Amino acid sequence: MWTRSTVHATADRIAVGEWDGTVTTLDPNSLEPRWSVDHPDHAVGIETLEPTGTVVVAGRGETGSIVAYDAETGEKRWQYDTVEDVGRAIDDTIFSQPYVVAIETDDGGDDVGCYAAARRYERDGETRQWHSTVFAFDSDGTVRWRYETDGSSISIDLDDTGERLAVGYNRCPGGHDHGLVVLETATGDPEWAWDPGTPGDRRVGDVSFDGDSIAAASHGDKRGYLLGPGGTEQWRVDLAVETELDGETLYAYPNHVYASDGRVAFVTGNTYATESRETENRHPNEHRLMTFDAGGDRLWDAEIRGFAHGIDADDGTIVAPCAQNFRVRDPETHAVRWFDLGTGVGGIQRLEGIATAAAIDGRTIATIEEPVEYHDETCVRGDYALQLTPLTDLPEPTPTR
Repeated sequence: MWTRSTVHATADRIAVGEWDGTVTTLDPNSLEPRWSVDHPDHAVGIETLEPTGTVVVAGRGETGSIVAYDAETGEKRWQYDTVEDVGRAIDDTIFSQPYVVAIETDDGGDDVGCYAAARRYERDGETRQWHSTVFAFDSDGTVRWRYETDGSSISIDLDDTGERLAVGYNRCPGGHDHGLVVLETATGDPEWAWDPGTPGDRRVGDVSFDGDSIAAASHGDKRGYLLGPGGTEQWRVDLAVETELDGETLYAYPNHVYASDGRVAFVTGNTYATESRETENRHPNEHRLMTFDAGGDRLWDAEIRGFAHGIDADDGTIVAPCAQNFRVRDPETHAVRWFDLGTGVGGIQRLEGIATAAAIDGRTIATIEEPVEYHDETCVRGDYALQLTPLTDLPEPTPTR
């Protein structure tokens, strides 16, 4: 249920981050390792700055470190510890430690650098509090600006011009009361903000730019939104809204969104009941990928069957790594699935273990498989491994509608 591994794919290298902090780059053709280093924390996010030949790694742990490594040698170029901004953990649990939830690189223009969102969570009795900071880094690691709130940052996305950064907040229990904030990348100043306007502190699970529009997956009302400039609502669609089934009210969170070329894809997660986290029932739209056109009309949808820690996309293809199903133990769930964003045609690569991270570059998918042992079995399924899968090797299932 939390990020344990990460993978990033380019034409020149595959970069892998492991839970013990090991970061390794490999040749994309032979999978021969090029270099390996020990990151200060659990390595949970990787991006690359190609113009400067840099691999940027995000961490979760005591320091919440962001470190830039030379892409050819692995030599450390700069390091920033976000603990200095979000504060130190008040206990030893992983949930309390500083966590760099997202990084985004900007390879265009003269302002080559990256953006990151970090947060820390603490709880005192019934009181929950988040400390969040969004950073803009120049290519040498200099902090250009910070944007601090008491909301729980969950995602960021940079527009194609490099001039605006969208920040999603999934929990807003304090003074910060917006699920989405758009920042000017030159200064870090807010340009506009939006919120689903729902009761409670649940707000936005993910954001994605498509030109001047932003798609938002709402944790507040379990709907998907497409917003125009200034936050004008262009459309909204039901995804996994509260639904009555066998005397229970069920829902699922839309956790991921990807928007491109007039297409918007949302991915939902696990089923929950309003009265209890435990339920024998399943929401009809749990673990489902749903795609809409520019007008908000549904194009196609398909099951992904298990929890997806994240999604990736490239050149019109969207990839979902599927881990365990939260309610149903089924090894058939273990797979990485891919779909054409326009048509829904795609494929599946089944795994013995669970797929916890995936990245796509061109026609190749890189997947992290992790072992899993069901509590009512005595065997361990799968290995901790990296797999590369050419898309041409995958069968083509028919998407459901």
